[in-house]
Amino acid sequence: MNTIILIAFSIGYALIALESKVKINKAAIALFTGGVIWTTYILFQSDSEEIVHQLVEHIGSISQIIFFLIGAMTIVELIDSYSGFDVITKLIKTNNKRILLVILSFITFFFSAALDNLTTTIVMVTLTRKLLNEKNERLLFIGMIVIAANSGGAWTPIGDVTTTMLWIGGQITTFNIMHQLFLPSLINMIVSLFLISRMVKGDFKRIDPSNHESNILNSEKRIVFFIGIAALIFVPIFKSITHLPPFMGILIGLSVLWIVTELLNKNKAFEHKITVTNALRKIDTPSVLFFLGILLAVAALESTGLLSSFAAALSKSVGNLTTIAMSLGILSSIIDNVPLVAASMGMYDLQVFPTNHYFWELIAYCAGTGGSILIIGSAAGVAAMGIEKIDFFWYLKKISWIALVGYLAGAFLYTLLL
Repeated sequence: MNTIILIAFSIGYALIALESKVKINKAAIALFTGGVIWTTYILFQSDSEEIVHQLVEHIGSISQIIFFLIGAMTIVELIDSYSGFDVITKLIKTNNKRILLVILSFITFFFSAALDNLTTTIVMVTLTRKLLNEKNERLLFIGMIVIAANSGGAWTPIGDVTTTMLWIGGQITTFNIMHQLFLPSLINMIVSLFLISRMVKGDFKRIDPSNHESNILNSEKRIVFFIGIAALIFVPIFKSITHLPPFMGILIGLSVLWIVTELLNKNKAFEHKITVTNALRKIDTPSVLFFLGILLAVAALESTGLLSSFAAALSKSVGNLTTIAMSLGILSSIIDNVPLVAASMGMYDLQVFPTNHYFWELIAYCAGTGGSILIIGSAAGVAAMGIEKIDFFWYLKKISWIALVGYLAGAFLYTLLL
């Protein structure tokens, strides 16, 4: 059974990577892969009720991510429909590509720490599309945004889901993880930024927004932009106060923005109305389904025990804690970092490795930033891939080695500071 599952996962992964060659949408492949793996799993087990129970439990976790993604994408799409990002783009005066890359990278890094890497990537990719018209140069910017979002998310408990898991599990504390990982995460981003900036030169011509502004008042732009951004910022605050999952916060924020836009459109003619209903039609549904398929496939690997077995074998064969953490980070660029971190939390006892042990801090850094090495190695990368239709092999050729160098630089700095 395990052999069949691993073959199915490997073929599915390869077809997703070869999407541009096989001409089949990666969402279809991901959904099929997830379905085949779960079907194989249940057919080879006698206790089908237990398998169904496991699937239902995973669906509960997966649906939280899907609902969060739909809510965040709808808010960003609505801001974009109201040309709300003009509020930011008008503040960016430079026409120099390198300066723009630096500005967007640092905004992404700190924005990701305050929100999370997925939401930040959706916002910043949309913003970049409003600034840069030429796709090849825009892809370099978006590759850097993925790295900056993952680097920024790693050093706060709310910036990346794996750091959040370690925080909730008691392996790390808030101020300690921020103090220990800020510089390694920043170095990761700066080293990557330096390398990508070498590929960017000259000035860019701004996209003319005039075609989108005719029926939208400046006051409406600002209202939708600030309420939309406030709704995104509200999510981590809501989670810390109520301890409810983030998708509840994003849905509450979306509902508030929905009410506001309904009031703004109350006296407008039908053809001039811009509503949440319009935004829902425009969000990238295939990307959402791609998320669903990938998460289902990885959940099956977790349920079969394959991921735990791999992590245990890695621990037994390697032994060195730093090497284990580094290996898990690189592996997280291939397999979702959530089950990998969950496996490590189950394998290593807090009695042996107490709260704020360097092993937990290094896992938080490695799992949070290692996913940047491949475009489908992180939620941020998958979101960018869906929005901008980034080719897997383009990212592998242009960005992966840069992300790896940044990853190693940050890890090396962390070990020096121990």
